[in-house]
Amino acid sequence: MKLVSDPAIAKKIRKMEQRVRWQDPLIIARQIDQTRLELEDGQADDEEFSFLVVGDSGSGRHKGHNPQRQVAELMLPHHHECRFMLHTGDVIYLVGSSEYYQQNFIDPYREFLVGGKEGQKIAYDKMVFKLPILPVPGNHDYYQLPVLLSLLSVSTLPIRYLLRSRLDIDVGLHGSGIGDAYAKAFLDYLQALQLPGDLPRHLDQYYTAKTDTGRCLAYKPGDFTRLPNRYYTFRYGGIDFFALDSNTFNHPEPLPNTKEGDSDRIILSQRRQDLEREKMQLIETSAKLNPDNLIEAEQLDDFHGKISQIEEIIVDIEKQLTSNHQPPQTDTQQLDWLKERLIASWNHPQVRGRIIYFHHPPYVTEATKWQQAQTLAIRRRLQDVLDTVAAAIGDINQGRPLVDLVLNGHAHCLEYLQTYDTGHADANMHWIVCGGSGYSLRRQRTEGPDLIEQDQIIARSHLFIGRNGQGAAKRRPYSCLRIDVKAGERPHFIVRPFVSEWYQRQWQNRELPKIIVET
Repeated sequence: MKLVSDPAIAKKIRKMEQRVRWQDPLIIARQIDQTRLELEDGQADDEEFSFLVVGDSGSGRHKGHNPQRQVAELMLPHHHECRFMLHTGDVIYLVGSSEYYQQNFIDPYREFLVGGKEGQKIAYDKMVFKLPILPVPGNHDYYQLPVLLSLLSVSTLPIRYLLRSRLDIDVGLHGSGIGDAYAKAFLDYLQALQLPGDLPRHLDQYYTAKTDTGRCLAYKPGDFTRLPNRYYTFRYGGIDFFALDSNTFNHPEPLPNTKEGDSDRIILSQRRQDLEREKMQLIETSAKLNPDNLIEAEQLDDFHGKISQIEEIIVDIEKQLTSNHQPPQTDTQQLDWLKERLIASWNHPQVRGRIIYFHHPPYVTEATKWQQAQTLAIRRRLQDVLDTVAAAIGDINQGRPLVDLVLNGHAHCLEYLQTYDTGHADANMHWIVCGGSGYSLRRQRTEGPDLIEQDQIIARSHLFIGRNGQGAAKRRPYSCLRIDVKAGERPHFIVRPFVSEWYQRQWQNRELPKIIVET
């Protein structure tokens, strides 16, 4: 029994383009760049600024505690010193449903919102941010809910166990609508403008910023806080930020039509069956636990995370198995856009640095993600982009990494890695995974901090903050980041990790040692 379904990449792209009326003649006529915004807060020219980062947060209240709100409170003292917050995706678990925005986003982040003191009155598709939240979509923000197809057979054993269980897995009555809830919550949903004259009036009112790529959306904190597209860019303090939708270029390469490929397919199919059995055992066991008992409530919390983890592994297996029947779908339009914008960024005299953020990490040592087929697919496609950029700009970068910092989520942890000689243009770069801001945490792999390809270390993890310990000694350190950007021709970043740890049914807050990133 599947709890989630990941729509096809082509369908995600098509639906999202419809929602923003991609390249509508009225938009083209006004020479509007639908992939850019200007953050009009009166401070965008300051070379020194700070911003916050969270990811994989949208889980709301756990049994007896609320990690997402705890992390949000960690950030409160920094609101007045930070210009915006980046979100690395998975805004709403488990299937991105609009039903859960109130408890899993609006309530925990109420201080970010205009009218947040009465957050229960804020509709999810009418949010306006006092402190900008600039997200990218995660896989859960696109997921659908195939279990609905089985509700007519409610007398069957799997459904009875699901409904009896105490897991409260945040699935609601419907899924994300292939990202529709996310789009209505954060994007400029131009598809809703249907009356004659609505679209031109809207474009003339809100797409007023003038840039070297055309007019673009003017993002005004406290007034108009929509994003132009699922992927976009903005410039702040001389730093170009590139927000990507990695859900449309994460499809693995097909397994080879060889004996080895056939063997891999058999192994993957058996692994999927084993995972389905394990998932049902967890659901059955959960029905016997009492959420009012503190110890059993924590067991339910662990089961909740484990079931989601199993679902993600099954999705990854299914992507590999379906790849055999058709070529992998890849969002070449977005990747070509990234190449062009990075090349332009390196040729722009006012740009001193570049940050990319998206959901799926190309490099990670979290136990469930480090060797997933999607992880490797993302890595290869980003390498292809950067290799092309490196060839195009020649020696303009003078040995500097093409990107100063890459921020990701998806892996439920906080991790800082550096790449070494990868044989590609992503060598010697800094990578931070910030995906431990509310949902069930994961452990680091037992193989250690070094990622190896062809007997060569290509990346090393210098910091990993995730679930650790066993039984009564189990620790759950949830996390967020503050990043301070310093002035200068070359950017200098001070990364400040903050942790709120749930340990022996108590919260303990702390700031970890700073990470200095210089390129």
